[in-house]
Amino acid sequence: MKIFSATDVGQKRKMNQDYVFVSREPVGNLPNLFAVADGMGGHNAGEYASSHAVQVLVNEVKKDCDYNPVKVLRHAIEVANTELRHRAKDEEMLRGMGTTLVVATIVGHYAYVANVGDSRLYLIQNKIKQVTKDHSLVQEMVRMGELSAEEARNHPDKNIITRALGAEETVNIDFFDFKLEFDSTILMCSDGLSNMVEDNVIQEIITKSDVELEKKGALLIEEANRNGGKDNIAIVLVEPFTNEVEVW
Repeated sequence: MKIFSATDVGQKRKMNQDYVFVSREPVGNLPNLFAVADGMGGHNAGEYASSHAVQVLVNEVKKDCDYNPVKVLRHAIEVANTELRHRAKDEEMLRGMGTTLVVATIVGHYAYVANVGDSRLYLIQNKIKQVTKDHSLVQEMVRMGELSAEEARNHPDKNIITRALGAEETVNIDFFDFKLEFDSTILMCSDGLSNMVEDNVIQEIITKSDVELEKKGALLIEEANRNGGKDNIAIVLVEPFTNEVEVW
């Protein structure tokens, strides 16, 4: 397995509220674990929300005795949501904080994914496929047929999300699973990448056969910043069936 992960503050923000976690080694009963979180909230609240949510998630996975990846991820995310709400209630500076979260684990030839918010997981083989579905106002409008995908991309409300960890007492989580092929690449990212780089350009970069995974990751970040870098950028790239690891 080959892994690359990075975050970048972008061109417009002064603070980085994105957070990533990668482990090719087992975390509890999961054989590996990958996460991207994009925090929101004033002062340091967004930065705290993303990092703390992922740290709670990882700790809960380590303690879980279950072997079912969906049950393990569901429980860990629910605990992280509760913990964020408790901390926001106890500390005035953290009130109103929240975070998106996309998490994945690879078990054999299958990937199991959970997401809340608009951070994404893509599967890239001979084409690019967005596996997760954004929990955002404009994507709900697309699903209802009120907007086209192109209109949604440039809509002034595209950053309004409809689900986040810390937002409600109970968190509604989407789960996905899919089979991996030997040429599969997984990309997990915050909207600082997906809003700045078109899917076809992401595919073009990821499928470069003569470029190392670390360079592909750097190229994605460069492209997002070249296009304006309006938000923090977080990416995790995974090639499940190779043996090197590159982490920034």
